Amino acid sequence: MADGANTSDNFNRGTDDKIPISLDAEQAILGAILFDNEIFYRAAAFLKDEHFYDPVHQLIYAACSDLINSGRLASPLTLDTYLSSSQGYVEAGGKTYVEKLAANVPSTAGAIDFARIVFDLSVCRGLMAVGSEMVERAKVTDLDDQPARQLEDAEQALYKLAETGKYGGGFKRFGSALTEAIELADAAFKRDGGLAGVATGLKDLDRMMGGLHPSDLIILAGRPSMGKTALGTNIAINAAKAHRTEKQPDGSLKSVEGAVVGFFSLEMAAEQLATRILSEFARVPSEKIRRGDIDQEEFDRIYHAARDMEQLPLHIDDTGGISIAQLAARARRLKRQHGLGLLVVDYLQLITGSGRRNDGRVQEITEISQGLKALAKELNVPIIALAQLSRKVEERDDKRPQLADLRESGSIEQDADVVLFVFREKYYLSRTEPREGTEDHAKWLAQLEEIGDTAEVIIGKQRHGPIGKAELHFEEKFTKFSDLDPGYYSQSSRD
Repeated sequence: MADGANTSDNFNRGTDDKIPISLDAEQAILGAILFDNEIFYRAAAFLKDEHFYDPVHQLIYAACSDLINSGRLASPLTLDTYLSSSQGYVEAGGKTYVEKLAANVPSTAGAIDFARIVFDLSVCRGLMAVGSEMVERAKVTDLDDQPARQLEDAEQALYKLAETGKYGGGFKRFGSALTEAIELADAAFKRDGGLAGVATGLKDLDRMMGGLHPSDLIILAGRPSMGKTALGTNIAINAAKAHRTEKQPDGSLKSVEGAVVGFFSLEMAAEQLATRILSEFARVPSEKIRRGDIDQEEFDRIYHAARDMEQLPLHIDDTGGISIAQLAARARRLKRQHGLGLLVVDYLQLITGSGRRNDGRVQEITEISQGLKALAKELNVPIIALAQLSRKVEERDDKRPQLADLRESGSIEQDADVVLFVFREKYYLSRTEPREGTEDHAKWLAQLEEIGDTAEVIIGKQRHGPIGKAELHFEEKFTKFSDLDPGYYSQSSRD
């Protein structure tokens, strides 16, 4: 350990493998905080105790954080009481050392500059650690550690470094977790509708889920033609349209509404997805847009809808057959370059595994679902993964989906924080038309009229809230889900 009482500059000193450190900068920011506790609030926006090189400085900064965040004064006297049982602190000089830190502050005006030096040098040390590991792995020829895998792991390590300013993870103090929980609750309290997560734009669904929560894996499942892609796209567009940022004290921008959205369209080409979205916004059926069977008024609506949407923070990747590792690498790159608040994957069963296992499709799906959940936690964003249901649904009289209908692996249900099922009774009923003119046909027509264009989103699992269902309106010709007309509920209650 470097001598904590030594005030000489230790930047790049003493060895051939120079370590980027500056004990002077570490001492300067600590002294400035002890001199004026208000400086801590500005530094804490980006500076953490693990960014300090000297372990004693880590102790002092963490103690200042605990004291100030609990409303107490961080001073040499209070610090000494707080850290008196720490051997490292005592060996560095104890109260005498922290008194020197407070007395020898070069300038409080430049305190944040000292903090940035400490942070930047910590990032440099992290880069050295990543680089060293890359070099050592690249030296070894190993059939089980292919270059592509090494590149993916290196990109993941660099992403973590870019996001947090440190290499590797570790334990988080419960006090820090509590602070984050309170901030989340405060944000929900201040936001219209009381949502803690990204709003889906569908009021009934948001009411039941509280929005889409960071680090959650949300499985959106259904049989073909139920509207999975339509609902996933609608939510993505609603989140991108609502995106709004606010400037933070450290100058960075933070999303306070909506989200920057990444959309992996593994089944549909980007232009096909764009056509669907245009259809929804321009109110022109997508098949008419594809055929060019439109009049001037419809063309004008399409043109204006395209102009309104071209700046939406929505990014589409339509690469087919992408692996879970490639998907994760591209998502990290998107967050690093443009930010990311919501990821949509259409659909889960089209992702491939690592290719290193010979245990069959069930194990591959397990690897994919676990990889998506890990990615949601790593990026701290909600991930909506669309999924196909098994044919068992078609064999039942009541075709409402159940958790057991998830295809190929129980791990999908296990890894998911939320499982949603899309169900449209009209789809099945319209395919059972009796012979025209019969009594059964009249009953069938009455049933169709009663169902109307309603759809159900069934919440089959939710870690943070109740299960149940949200009823939505679905316009098939525009592939658009929306809230039911309030009159529908009042009519239902009268019935």
